[in-house]
Amino acid sequence: MAAGDSALSICSDALLMLGAKAISSFNEGTSAANVCDRLYPDIKNQTLLNYPWSFLYKKIQLSQLITTPTTEYRYEYQLPGDRIGPPRQVFVTNAVGARPIKGYRIFQDKLLTNETTIYVDYPYAVQEYEMPVYFVQLLKYMMAWHLSLPITDQIDKTQYWQAIAIGAASENGRGGYMRTATTIDGQGQPISVIEDYSLIDVRN
Repeated sequence: MAAGDSALSICSDALLMLGAKAISSFNEGTSAANVCDRLYPDIKNQTLLNYPWSFLYKKIQLSQLITTPTTEYRYEYQLPGDRIGPPRQVFVTNAVGARPIKGYRIFQDKLLTNETTIYVDYPYAVQEYEMPVYFVQLLKYMMAWHLSLPITDQIDKTQYWQAIAIGAASENGRGGYMRTATTIDGQGQPISVIEDYSLIDVRN
């Protein structure tokens, strides 16, 4: 993990890539600090949500609320306050081999369902010191791309750093260093194997 990294160091390194001065604080009053302060949180969260990173998810049991939803469901659960997107999967148990359910609905900051116990895997606002080094590097390139126009006022630099971060337009955001980061992230994940050959079983 990138223990020494912070939002400030990531933004400062991105500014240095653009040939600008690093900032010492988001509140120092410079235009660079103000732009970084406004842009960084959204760019960080969007970059986190652009791919199912291995470090992005938490699993917790949700607390059932005493209120009753005015919908077709019986129960409602409070979603976590640090989430940055909807749950990836919803379960009724945390037992090994549990399969996700589909009988639920997300409404505002609550999960509605007929189940009496709910666990969720959800994307949360990962802190910089928890991020692996390849993702921190990706964030620096993403910030350099988005800072380049307001800092340098040069569209060619914007296009250059966009290509470094995510590649050409034809790559749909999966080129550049984004491809490198996702490849590294995927190396620690098991290969998906189809074990249920139900169509073949029926035919036999």
